[in-house]
Amino acid sequence: MSNRREFIVQLSLGSSALIGASAIAADLPMVAATDAQAKALGYVADATKADKAKFPKFAAGQTCGNCALYQGKAGAASGPCPLFAGKQVAAKGWCSAYVKKA
Repeated sequence: MSNRREFIVQLSLGSSALIGASAIAADLPMVAATDAQAKALGYVADATKADKAKFPKFAAGQTCGNCALYQGKAGAASGPCPLFAGKQVAAKGWCSAYVKKA
């Protein structure tokens, strides 16, 4: 019986942690195009505005939302990216570190 109680306690603690992490992610500021890291990676909040001459790897349809590095929820307008610690990127954005999600 104690195993069941322990499981329920652990489950509720885990759920609380996930909810807390989601709330923290929602409070993160957006990365600015003027941010040094953003400039270095050619980040733009609108992938259609990516500099195709400077970044020939860019292809239509590539966005942060379908990048393997993007940590936002599917369908969300923005989400965290490990390349921009403590900040969110636009799901419709793009940078030169784009890697197609498997």
